[in-house]
Amino acid sequence: MNGLKGKALFSMSLAVTLSACDMAPKYVRPELPVPVASPDGAAYPAAGSQETMVPADTAWRDFFVDPRLVRVIGTTLANNRDLRIALANVEQARAQFKVRRADILPTVGLNGSATYQDTPFVQQQGAGAGGSGRTDIYSASVGISAWEIDLFGRVRNLTKAAQEQYFASIENRNAAQTALIAEVASAWMIMAADQERLRIARDLEGVFGKTFELTKSRFAKGIASELEVRQAQTSYDQARADIAQATTLVAQDQNALNLLAGTTIGVDDLPEAMPQGDVVLGNLPDDLPSSLLLRRPDIAAAEHQLRGANANIGAARAAFFPTISLTAAFGTMSLGLSNLFKSGSDYWSVAPSASVPIFDFGRNQGNLRYARATYDAMLATYEKSVQTGFREVADALARRGTMTEQLNAQTSLRDSARVAYTLSEARFRAGIDGFLATLDAQRALYAAEQSLLATRLARTANMIELYRAMGGGLQ
Repeated sequence: MNGLKGKALFSMSLAVTLSACDMAPKYVRPELPVPVASPDGAAYPAAGSQETMVPADTAWRDFFVDPRLVRVIGTTLANNRDLRIALANVEQARAQFKVRRADILPTVGLNGSATYQDTPFVQQQGAGAGGSGRTDIYSASVGISAWEIDLFGRVRNLTKAAQEQYFASIENRNAAQTALIAEVASAWMIMAADQERLRIARDLEGVFGKTFELTKSRFAKGIASELEVRQAQTSYDQARADIAQATTLVAQDQNALNLLAGTTIGVDDLPEAMPQGDVVLGNLPDDLPSSLLLRRPDIAAAEHQLRGANANIGAARAAFFPTISLTAAFGTMSLGLSNLFKSGSDYWSVAPSASVPIFDFGRNQGNLRYARATYDAMLATYEKSVQTGFREVADALARRGTMTEQLNAQTSLRDSARVAYTLSEARFRAGIDGFLATLDAQRALYAAEQSLLATRLARTANMIELYRAMGGGLQ
């Protein structure tokens, strides 16, 4: 009967805890401190009628269409050390959350003890000599010790704060992966551009070298001046210098890719030139509702931090109220080991205790102020994350809006410079023009080739950045 009473008391205490009040303020998601829609203007693309994808719903394996780049990204995600650190941080936060969550329910322990006691005693006068009495006491019990009954939500709010920290660590890991994917793709494309730059320099070295040899031959015959020879040599030497520089850059690009990947990338997966086609999908949206920014991992992490700070306010408030703890045990006790579990040997004990703060010299008030200040800081961090995300998307859209026109113009400029050089060299060989016009045409062609290459790289980099800024895909 006594055991039933103890169990009933335990159950009632548990029910009270689970239905306790919550001192945390009701969380309301802050209004987004940015315009509802993306900016518009001359620099931004007009909304198209074609179907577009949502970056956060598009896996990176689908967004990147070059199989070599896909393999490099997959290798990187499996071996990158920074990503492993982020994953370890997630495991740490999850373990801390489990530890904090365990405080909600009592820790049940099993105890057993044996006491052997020999007590001397003195017989009454005339009854004989004194002696001693041997007493053996055995007990076994199961119970809880100093379990806090969470009437005011202190433990539950601390648990919620730990849970939000765990969720934030997951989002931080996702943000690290999204950024890493974009960084690897950009590094791969930079290497492709440097390989293309090396090819252009080698091609023009051959062309300029022939012109240089022709000019020297004409100078030997007295047809050309030494000035023309030196002018021809400048273009040739510039191409030679650019070959050396591009060769170094390609080697450094490969080292950078190997560092990101955490291993050595196979030669078959490295770009040998700038791909002729697109390496990414082109149907990214031309605008973005601000609400979609909430799907960015870094912004989601900032909101989890904000929710955790809100829960910490509840824990700080609960510290002003009494703390009620419960110690209880249910077991059996007997004077002999063989009688330990027989009928009539069971016992129970329940010892509730309460602690009421009276004078803490401002400790609880200081903790509450700290919790509120932390919330304000997390709120500002969250709003700054939203504003930063909006700016990154707006910048990427502004770049995208003018990129097509710039690429078309650079392509036309390169084609015109190539024709102009061909005509100028023919006139020089025919003796119609001096070499100065040919030199200008050489330099214009070289600059046009480099500018077109830079524009092609910028276009792909813009698509990668826009995909990342809009949330990216994790699969």
